[in-house]
Amino acid sequence: MGGKKEPYRKNALQSHGAGIMLPIFIIAGLTGCGATNEKDGSASAAVTTSVERESATSATPRTSSAMQSTETTQPTTSTQPTVTVTTRPDTAPLVETAQPTTAAPAPALPRAQSNAVQSAKDYLNYTAFSRSGLIEQLEFEGYSTADATFAVDQVSPDWNEQAALAAENYLDYTSFSRQGLIEQLEYEGFDRAQATYGVNQTGL
Repeated sequence: MGGKKEPYRKNALQSHGAGIMLPIFIIAGLTGCGATNEKDGSASAAVTTSVERESATSATPRTSSAMQSTETTQPTTSTQPTVTVTTRPDTAPLVETAQPTTAAPAPALPRAQSNAVQSAKDYLNYTAFSRSGLIEQLEFEGYSTADATFAVDQVSPDWNEQAALAAENYLDYTSFSRQGLIEQLEYEGFDRAQATYGVNQTGL
């Protein structure tokens, strides 16, 4: 290892010079720092006061806006039930309910007349008849003239249609002239108008 180094020593002039100048610089530095600190403190206080005022000013409306928005967004609830009232318009037409009418039952026919009516329907379902011809047929079956007439009038078919059916039946059986067929229908009890109508339906 090397030998021990000697500590560095300043000469007397440097030591005294430094010792003389040091207090002056220290005093000046302290004075400057004090002034600077005082100025900086005033400036800092002014800045702090300004920042606090701006913060207070800006904080107030924000808080108010927040409260206002909170108040407007709160839903309002009503505990009262909602009642819907439906009123009948004055112009609505009144509908009258028709009362059912009970028809009086038809009086029962005497047995003779009832049987005559049924026999007349059966004959008309079988072949065509004139009014007088059907009455004569029922009389032939034993019904009285009154009961036979009542039954034929009760059934009351279309006699023109019966004449047309009778004309067709005759033509299906044999040949006829127009005049001959009209006379044959008149013989069966149809009147002139009915016989003519029936023959006209055949095309003669």
